[in-house]
Amino acid sequence: MTGPTFRFAPSPNGELHLGHAFSALLNRDLAKIQDGRLLLRIEDIDLTRCTPEYEASIRADLRWLGIAWEEPVRRQSEHFSEYEQALARLVREELVYPAFMSRGEIRAHIAAQPEGGRNWPRDPDGAPLYPGLDRMLGGRERRRRMEAGQPFAWRLDVGGALARVGRPLSWREYQDDGLTQVGAVDADPEAWGDVILARREIPTSYHLSVVVDDALQGVTHVVRGRDLYHATAIQRLLQELLGLPSLHYRHHRLLLDPDGRKLSKSLRATGLAALRSDGKTPDDVRRLAGL
Repeated sequence: MTGPTFRFAPSPNGELHLGHAFSALLNRDLAKIQDGRLLLRIEDIDLTRCTPEYEASIRADLRWLGIAWEEPVRRQSEHFSEYEQALARLVREELVYPAFMSRGEIRAHIAAQPEGGRNWPRDPDGAPLYPGLDRMLGGRERRRRMEAGQPFAWRLDVGGALARVGRPLSWREYQDDGLTQVGAVDADPEAWGDVILARREIPTSYHLSVVVDDALQGVTHVVRGRDLYHATAIQRLLQELLGLPSLHYRHHRLLLDPDGRKLSKSLRATGLAALRSDGKTPDDVRRLAGL
């Protein structure tokens, strides 16, 4: 029987910090305990911010921590065609639609609502939900705008997608040991509204690429930060729509700065390269991370 497969999937848009080390080490520890595999995936669909230099520093930091992974490493920027295939399926099944409203138009629409839009619904991250006006455009008008080169994003018709699934969704959440199941967590994709799955210039998004990657790589256990807990609802919906397997999830605690905020790549004091140059050892990092 094949053991579980874990993955650590950083974006090379900055240097790793103590919070990344906590997540990477936790994935490595759980894979070792369960006689499983550990994969490294480079999530670099943001071609403007992600660089080879940051990727090289990520690899160097992980090696310094004593973390080994299976080769080859999957780099998302090399697999746009696979994400395009998944998107094309959703387009054919009319589960996504081209949305043409700009950020400014969205803000203006919301501001024009009663009380200046102060009561407009917001997603779990606090951003206003997309109004969904473009969902009502007819096919001829959509084609006209697209052929005219008007900028757009492909948005998931969450209501239509849930109707297609036809049943409530949930995921399996595990405790800190990664072995004991807490139970089924109800997924609420509607809390996010009609999320963006791709743009005209980039044929994917975080949500779409991560579910495709996890399935193609045979990932079984996703261990990541609590900040992505609610995002799992959208990913569960996409897994159902694309016929992909449901996974085991554990959303671990976040490491915070002295002001109680989530650690940022801009905070040099917690960067692994800075800690290493200050004479800290991998054991020191484990202790600082609370492992």
